[in-house]
Amino acid sequence: MRIAIGADHAGFELKEALKQRIADSGHSVLDLGTDSTESVDYPDYSAAVGRAIVAGRADRGIVVCGSGAGAAIAANKLDGIRCAQAADTYTAHQAVEHDDINVLALAARVTGIALAEEIVDAYLGAQFITDERFVRRLNKVLELERTRA
Repeated sequence: MRIAIGADHAGFELKEALKQRIADSGHSVLDLGTDSTESVDYPDYSAAVGRAIVAGRADRGIVVCGSGAGAAIAANKLDGIRCAQAADTYTAHQAVEHDDINVLALAARVTGIALAEEIVDAYLGAQFITDERFVRRLNKVLELERTRA
């Protein structure tokens, strides 16, 4: 898979560590910044990752900020993006399997590198389960996005 990854200054070091893990797992990595620990705004990097997915330049994405919350909120503002924050491996794979997320948000100031690597492995190893109940629920989410109501 082609994985877009982006982080703000708080997530920079974790992003750098995860890039190698993703590549070592056989995926290609599209690094969309930031390039240092100098203060930047997380919505810019969440948007870049989401836009790469929507444009077809990446299959999935990972966004990293201090808490993971802001990056997830920003990513979810883009049509076609379903982002979930995960602090454990169960959530990471279940959110793909049941909810068809295409962006994972991580909290660099909360989650250590070893656990983050395991979370990313679970996320990248999961596939959406096309059972009727999951498809039905996903279609309801997509309808909410379409109508904004």
